[in-house]
Amino acid sequence: MELPWLGEHCSERSCKQLDFLPLKCDACGEVFCKDHIRYDDHKCSSAYKKNVQVPVCPLCNTPIPVQKGEIPDIVVGTHIDKDCKYNPAQQKQKIFTNKCLKPGCKRKEMMKVVCEQCGGNFCIKHRHPLDHDCKGSSQPISKAGYAALMRASQPSFKSPGAIGVPSNGNRQHNRCR
Repeated sequence: MELPWLGEHCSERSCKQLDFLPLKCDACGEVFCKDHIRYDDHKCSSAYKKNVQVPVCPLCNTPIPVQKGEIPDIVVGTHIDKDCKYNPAQQKQKIFTNKCLKPGCKRKEMMKVVCEQCGGNFCIKHRHPLDHDCKGSSQPISKAGYAALMRASQPSFKSPGAIGVPSNGNRQHNRCR
């Protein structure tokens, strides 16, 4: 051995390996090699201080306190029998509950989609007043909605002041013809 002052020997009685990168157990404070650092590997007497596991109820996902010396399975079983707040109806709660009021439509949405004019609840497809034959107020709330209604109700036409681009690529104004 050329450098005996480097590293430390494993504290495990059966090992005593000289380790240049020794690991210190956070429970008992002794030094071990990589093969004996786990609590079970060196039979740590202080493992109960660090190796604490809290069981969780499989039904309500609540952590269950277990006293020293108690068997976790029995404590969880007692919790399920007496204190568990598990509600089976809560698990089967429907998400899509907002049914579309348009006759013939059977779609349901997660959130309410309320028409601003008639106050009815509709699916995404029928949310606009034109899509569900709205019987609400005659004037839409916004100017943009009014403009959309006007465009939808009139046949398509070319404005006399529109600029046309003929097939030859020259721009001409319709009024100049």
